[in-house]
Amino acid sequence: MPTYEYECRKCGHTFEAFQKITDQPLNKCPKCSKKLKRLIGSGSGIIFKGSGFYATDYRKKPPPQNMPDSAPSPCAKNKEGCDTCPHAG
Repeated sequence: MPTYEYECRKCGHTFEAFQKITDQPLNKCPKCSKKLKRLIGSGSGIIFKGSGFYATDYRKKPPPQNMPDSAPSPCAKNKEGCDTCPHAG
């Protein structure tokens, strides 16, 4: 339920009231029974807690560490021009 802020026009008393959106605004001050005005409030604020939604919902996951490479890396001698090595291309 939303929280509405009210202020008495006569005595200046301010207070908050939890009301349904469909409820009629309050019209009598609880202290002096005079006319109230509903203040424009900030409404409900958004509270971010934790490390953030992106860390669990939309962040790309790192690749698994135990997966082998797709192609074996050539040996150092292949780079030097060795053609007897099984990695020679």
